[in-house]
Amino acid sequence: MNVICSTLNAKFIHTNLAIRYLKAYAAPEFNIKLKEYTIKDPVLNIVSDLYQAKPDVIGFSCYIWNIEETLKVVNMLKKVDPSILIVLGGPEVTYDTAEWMENNKNVDFIVIGEGEQTFKQLLTEIAASKEYRNVYGIAYRKNEEVKMTPQMNKLDLKELPSPYRFPEDIADLGKRITYIETSRGCPFSCQFCLSSIEVGVRYFDREKIKADIRYLMEHGAKTIKFVDRTFNISRSYALEMFRFLIDEHLPGTVFQFEITADIMRPEVIEFLNQEAPKGLFRFEIGVQSTNDETNELVRRKQNFTKLTRTVTMVKEGGKIDQHLDLIAGLPEEDYASFRKTFNDVFEMRPEELQLGFLKMLRGTGVRLRADEHQYVYMDHSPYEILSNNVLSFDDIVRIKQVEDVLEKYWNDHRMDFTIEFLVSHVFSSPFDFFQEFGSYWDEKGWARIGHQLEDLFRRLYSFLEERSVHNLDVIEGLMKYDYLRNHKYKPRKPWWSAALEKGDRSKIYKQILDHPAMLGDNFSRLELDEKELFKHTMLEGLTFDLQHYLITGNLNKNSGYLLAYFEPSNDRTLIFPF
Repeated sequence: MNVICSTLNAKFIHTNLAIRYLKAYAAPEFNIKLKEYTIKDPVLNIVSDLYQAKPDVIGFSCYIWNIEETLKVVNMLKKVDPSILIVLGGPEVTYDTAEWMENNKNVDFIVIGEGEQTFKQLLTEIAASKEYRNVYGIAYRKNEEVKMTPQMNKLDLKELPSPYRFPEDIADLGKRITYIETSRGCPFSCQFCLSSIEVGVRYFDREKIKADIRYLMEHGAKTIKFVDRTFNISRSYALEMFRFLIDEHLPGTVFQFEITADIMRPEVIEFLNQEAPKGLFRFEIGVQSTNDETNELVRRKQNFTKLTRTVTMVKEGGKIDQHLDLIAGLPEEDYASFRKTFNDVFEMRPEELQLGFLKMLRGTGVRLRADEHQYVYMDHSPYEILSNNVLSFDDIVRIKQVEDVLEKYWNDHRMDFTIEFLVSHVFSSPFDFFQEFGSYWDEKGWARIGHQLEDLFRRLYSFLEERSVHNLDVIEGLMKYDYLRNHKYKPRKPWWSAALEKGDRSKIYKQILDHPAMLGDNFSRLELDEKELFKHTMLEGLTFDLQHYLITGNLNKNSGYLLAYFEPSNDRTLIFPF
């Protein structure tokens, strides 16, 4: 029997762990082929590729981001070959399963919940007696009627075979994200999350996991992301794994974790700050809301004071980048409350701040009790909210404007010094800056057209100029500094008009050649000659003392200069304010 397990990933760099578990568990009785695509791939291309493999059974792993495209593939496959048996599984179809079966006649089976053992049992029945009532945890059709069987007990995770060691995966390990799982389940009950439905936390065998990580690193894996819902729920377990990864990691490997920040003990953070190499770890922290009433309504236990302590300690350690998440649209969090949540979290200056919108996932408490808060949401995936009793669609549109410019101007770190000055000294709060700029961006129609790097600077300057902000000359200088320090090569045409006349520029260059020490010892040690200075540097005038500002954070309106040296030998840029 020719069996394929497939999925449509959100991006090429992603991999699907679920279908690899199915393949590993089904062996040796069934030799499952894996085929992964992306949601951007043309449906006909996917169908053609699958059809040419001449499968008897195809299983699709389904999520909110791929269900619409997956069903298009399924329907077209059934048109070209009705004999192919289609099996769906995954979180998107585990809930409202009968509805999925009734509305999608081309789907033959749905695997409900944890699928490894169930899928293998299903394949066994397909290959033999076809007594599907004997398979636990499936929906199937019998005489046009949808039947469902009860789910089996949870698997013993310590007995599952490894899904990480398929030879066909080795070639892509260095190019894609490798997802790894050391536990299943979550101890918390957040009503917007599917993990709240499964009771308890189960762990895989630690030594097997360590052996798998060694194997992955040895075969080129660079980005390994743990999918555990709360990696640090057990302090001893987290410490053991952190110690192992610090001791045995290979250069260039990065490990990402989802952690619950308010339960992380200070001694664990101190250990990481002392022992972890910079850049080895990356933390994702779900804050979602700082509104106590909202958190209580969604049964989310969170001590924001302790969370802030953790994020601050990690940031001060300078070893680990942090990605913090917010969710707009949670129960009873109106626009003003979300503004406060945003500002509370931005105050910690996370390396990334992800602003998302509540998705009414099938099976979650917020969806089951949607009427209590008058939720209006999309009928199709991703089931994102459109409004509720305290947040209008106008409010949603405004917050989406914030999300757009937040991603471009904070999370991409193109203008760190500029944005810091704006949110600290120019606008009433960080949220107000992103909101005003986001609304301006939308009004100009820029959300509908592309942009180059220089456009981002020009558009921000245009907004600030039109708003007549105080100290625009200083902000322009910081924008020039941000632009140049992030360039690895001398730009052909920067976004601004040169502030210095050619004659003035030549005079200053001559002074620098005659007295290189005026730019400091680091510049003197470069020993640049006239040709190198003119070829590999840019000189700009400023209306304030940049060096004083960078050191003290205080503004001194004595005019000065900055020299950017684009070092040709190693593609780096050195900035010398004077």
